[in-house]
Amino acid sequence: MELFKIAVSKDEETFEFEVADFIHHEGEQCKFEVYRSGQMVAGFEPDSHQFLHICKNPGNIDEEVLHLIADKIEALNL
Repeated sequence: MELFKIAVSKDEETFEFEVADFIHHEGEQCKFEVYRSGQMVAGFEPDSHQFLHICKNPGNIDEEVLHLIADKIEALNL
């Protein structure tokens, strides 16, 4: 598992997250888990074209913010 930080902005507000990349993930766990203040708030799973889809949203994060997070992670080409 690799950890890195990202920040996304929506409506002049910046949200900071820590992302866990499960490089050798299995089907029962999302490939990327997103944390805020130490709590898991979302998870993403890549499709066959490496586009991320929401896997979990236990933090009830705004869908637009989730898409911004996915775009940021995809841009890293992991």
